[in-house]
Amino acid sequence: MPRLKYASVLRVVVILVPLCLWVQVMLSASSGVIDRDGDFDSVVATLTDGRDRNELPESETNPVVEVESKITNTEWSFTEELMNSNDTSDQVLALVPPELHKYLTIHSKNFTGNGTERSSPKNVSDIRRAIQRHNDAQTIYNEDIFGPVQNDTIIIAIQVHTRLTYLRHLIVSLAQARDIDRTLLVFSHDYYDDEINALVRSIDFTKVMQIFYPYSIQTHPNEFPGVDPNDCPRDAHLEQAIKMKCNNAHHPDLHGHYREAKYTQTKHHWWWKANRIFNQLQCTTTHTGMVVFLEEDHYVAEDFIHMLHLLRTTADRSCPHCEILCLGTYLKTYQYHTYNDKRKHVSLSYVQQVRSAAEERRNRAVQSWNYQVYPYLYSANQKVEITPWHSSMHNMGMVFNRTVWNSIMELQDQFCAYDDYNWDYSLLHLSQNRPGREKFKVILCKGPRVFHIGECGIHHKKSNCNASTVISKVQKLLQTAKASMFPTRVSATISAGGAKHNKKLTKGNGGWGDIRDQELCTNMTRIGRQMRKFIGFA
Repeated sequence: MPRLKYASVLRVVVILVPLCLWVQVMLSASSGVIDRDGDFDSVVATLTDGRDRNELPESETNPVVEVESKITNTEWSFTEELMNSNDTSDQVLALVPPELHKYLTIHSKNFTGNGTERSSPKNVSDIRRAIQRHNDAQTIYNEDIFGPVQNDTIIIAIQVHTRLTYLRHLIVSLAQARDIDRTLLVFSHDYYDDEINALVRSIDFTKVMQIFYPYSIQTHPNEFPGVDPNDCPRDAHLEQAIKMKCNNAHHPDLHGHYREAKYTQTKHHWWWKANRIFNQLQCTTTHTGMVVFLEEDHYVAEDFIHMLHLLRTTADRSCPHCEILCLGTYLKTYQYHTYNDKRKHVSLSYVQQVRSAAEERRNRAVQSWNYQVYPYLYSANQKVEITPWHSSMHNMGMVFNRTVWNSIMELQDQFCAYDDYNWDYSLLHLSQNRPGREKFKVILCKGPRVFHIGECGIHHKKSNCNASTVISKVQKLLQTAKASMFPTRVSATISAGGAKHNKKLTKGNGGWGDIRDQELCTNMTRIGRQMRKFIGFA
């Protein structure tokens, strides 16, 4: 009998010890990877090989991805706070002329305790009325100083959300650009905020206009296009959604998911902004010049306008059919995702995957991304390239005129119906499906004049979102290349593009299956035509 008792106790110990060790490993991995550093998104990105979560087939889903979808809303608000960290370092300020430091001034009274999140005292009704008033007025600030908008004035359209730190530095870079006083800056906002408005209206180096996207999540917090309480959950199955009788239950996207307002808003905003500029504003009714598309987390070189003219001249001479100019190229040499062997990674257990991702994160912490400055990119005779336009490679500092816009408008229904929440991939779909016409051709700077300084955003959410680190690197790059700015000529090379350029889109990234999104997109264009008739009559 004692021997039997001893054997039973031994069996219990043998079972409990491995179980306790497993629990300890799980707690250690999760606290080090998820809770402590808030870096869960980077872990998930690693485990999914950097792909959009809508692109993952069902066979590759795993517990990490499922957990990510459950915490994404909480992590989103935390990440936006990190993105807005406004700790402008002395190193960055040293490279900014003293007279421009005013654009980097922080007004702490409009910040929350952690100094990152935008706040506004107005309620939704007040904000809607303010947006209507500003959009109706179409005020151009500083027009009395710099003169009216001409038909060939360069318009710089800047899409703004809430990342005030990046916006400050974009404005500083614009202020240092030669001939900026001959342009019109159009700031297009999808978030109404007194601090952001005050910053924009403090610009005194050129003409400025503000337009406000009127169908934002901020102005429609509990209804479409925001988040309606009866909207279908993103991951609800079709049968489940139909049983719930939630909105748009019969129309999930091509990956079987339902809409998320924070993603659809970006495409809506871009489409509304372009329609507004080309079809609705009084000052652009007869405008035939170039429109430069920037975002709040871009940074421009001082000769970007000079290079724009060189690109236009070169295109007229060497590529009359080039419809798009591009001032920015992606030269980031550090890659976020290094797990290229999916088969090896999938074979790991869940615990091994989390531990492996944590190890990569630790190794990554001692590295930093950088822009690689190739000497031939910045020289007396600089290179430009003529190639097929591709959305993810040529969407930064993109430039086109009304003629190109009209060709896009011919396929507006395809843009609005295409199941992809990215405006640039939707344009790529149009480019690849123009009846009787070739794909868009682009002429671009090999030595970029527009840079991406936003380490965090909708697609990349990292815990170390310190804007100063990134901005400092871009400033140093431009200092290194300063002697080669304002080249007198450029030499063009024609490229057929690589496999990525010419790969036919078989399907979109999803996120745009909701009929309401497609109809709102289409109605923006109709409103534009009606508005233009009204303006002409007035």
